[in-house]
Amino acid sequence: MKFIKFLIKLGIFLFTSFIFLYIGINIYALITPKLNITNNGTYYLYDNKDNLVYLGSSTSSWANIKAIDEDLINAVISIEDKNFYTHNGFDVGRIIKAIYENITSGEIVQGASTITQQLVKNLYLDFDQTWKRKIEEAFLTIIVEIQYDKDEILEAYLNTINYGNGNYGISNAASFYFNKDTNDLSLEEAIILAGIPKSPNKMNPLSNKESSINRAKVVAKSMYTNNFISEEEYNNLDFTNLNIYGKSRENNLQMLMYYQDAVYKELESLGIDKDILQTGGLKVYTNLDMEKQASLEKNILNNLNKENCEDIQVSSVIVDPETGKIEALTGGLDYGLSEYNRATSSKRQVGSTMKPFLYYAALENNLVSSSTFTSEYTNFNINNKDTYSPNNFNNKYANKPITMAAAIAFSDNIYAVKTNLFLGPETLVETAKRVGIKEKLEPNISLALGTGEINILDFATGYATLADGGYKKDLYLIRKIEDSNGNVIYNKENQKSLVLNPNYVYILNELLTSTTNSKFKDYTTATASIIASKLSRKYAIKTGSTNTDFWTVGYNKDDLMLIWIGYDDNREFASGYSVIPKNIFADTMEEIQKDAKDNWYKTPENVVGVILDAVTGEYTNDSKRAFLYYYLKGSEKIVNKN
Repeated sequence: MKFIKFLIKLGIFLFTSFIFLYIGINIYALITPKLNITNNGTYYLYDNKDNLVYLGSSTSSWANIKAIDEDLINAVISIEDKNFYTHNGFDVGRIIKAIYENITSGEIVQGASTITQQLVKNLYLDFDQTWKRKIEEAFLTIIVEIQYDKDEILEAYLNTINYGNGNYGISNAASFYFNKDTNDLSLEEAIILAGIPKSPNKMNPLSNKESSINRAKVVAKSMYTNNFISEEEYNNLDFTNLNIYGKSRENNLQMLMYYQDAVYKELESLGIDKDILQTGGLKVYTNLDMEKQASLEKNILNNLNKENCEDIQVSSVIVDPETGKIEALTGGLDYGLSEYNRATSSKRQVGSTMKPFLYYAALENNLVSSSTFTSEYTNFNINNKDTYSPNNFNNKYANKPITMAAAIAFSDNIYAVKTNLFLGPETLVETAKRVGIKEKLEPNISLALGTGEINILDFATGYATLADGGYKKDLYLIRKIEDSNGNVIYNKENQKSLVLNPNYVYILNELLTSTTNSKFKDYTTATASIIASKLSRKYAIKTGSTNTDFWTVGYNKDDLMLIWIGYDDNREFASGYSVIPKNIFADTMEEIQKDAKDNWYKTPENVVGVILDAVTGEYTNDSKRAFLYYYLKGSEKIVNKN
């Protein structure tokens, strides 16, 4: 009896406390300023000329509830919150049902969030599953329900929800997927759009049409069950012949979203407060150069379309070497088909594009540009126990001494391994770290051939050091951030430090021009000679390949560009594909530098040039073999044999 009385008293206490709490929240909601529910939890993204390239929730893309197709509204309410217009922010019956279903199944199979709760979650909260967040969500849900009527809440929800492929809000989604306004959708199109928010990346009709249609059928069934469509309409639905537009009216670049995705990652890395990120309204000023981005995308697509390139993926970046500004970026072939950003998230073997860092270390350790090693098939003994037997491409060897210049031009693996052993493998690791490469690399004999896996942006940091005469700096996308009131909350400060000897960097950069030089023709040809006719200016270029990866890296004073192609599943390439990144590089760099002048480096005062035979490093009168070798003053007198 005492226990029953205790339960009754506890019930009365809890009920009374709830009443007082509810009244208190109502009073609080009425006397405090309205919560802003017109932000869409994203940001405004500007390019390097302060032009808006991502609209976010600007008024031009905000759809009034009266301008949204009624079928779409009914579809959303039916599948997301059928009691939306009758509850006060929480659907108690649905909560009880969800708890029962989850307990009986032993896992989370059903949620109970209302449209108001989802709106609050999207605008004001992170997605941590903690009691603190759930209490905040409940409190803010009550506030929103008190301060706004149902139509205002629904309008805000439809204009802020994520519809995949970088589209926030129904206006952007209708335009992107169907090239239509929000009041001009067919019933099938409305149902498709209503199904996307459950899993924006997986259930949109561009990324996965089959999953999108399957989800649409669930939405349609719900509409029929809840009397939003008739049996005849339900039976006559046809999702198979939808015309998917799949691009923005404002911008047709299918890879631009990878840049925006990288910007968001950088925002998080800068430590911008989560609340600021979620409430939105941020103005993010980036280094995006739309002309370079457009040129890069165009030339990627043009060159891949020339070959049978099904399933081949790409990542690429264009950087201003002097400042570290990332001016263009692609993390895949089409963001609509794959949102996985290979530029920010993947690591690949870099092949022979690792060699320039090796040869810089060689120059710094008393080798010169005409130092020779013999190029021949070699079994290297490791620790008097194991052997390592690398091959040159197509098993072609000079079977004689060749210079460092020739080794770079031909990408001779034997020369590289001998150099690595001569220096000690730890030297290459230390050099990579010094130029800014953060990836942990193992000091092994094969590292000189690029067996280490490195992210392209990490790799670009190292190459930017070479392209800027030995100055290391961080690469970055964001130059300034303002909050919704125009206050500057972040301003990038450019900092760099001299980590390499500029004289040796200049000599190395000159050596890297050999890869397109016709003077280098012997047991094989220069690795990038196939694009030489396309180039009207001077570039330092290095190519690299493995069985699964093809790279081209090139630069001068104005621009650094890295490009990789390969398969996500590490499938091996058929022969002939190595030309693709070379052509993409040549076509893009020539286009973006068409008006550039004086973009090669000034020869340092204590560096001198000597004309020698391109392959042997000996004095020659043969103009067809003559190449200008550069030396630190005094070192040109060294006998060029090692």
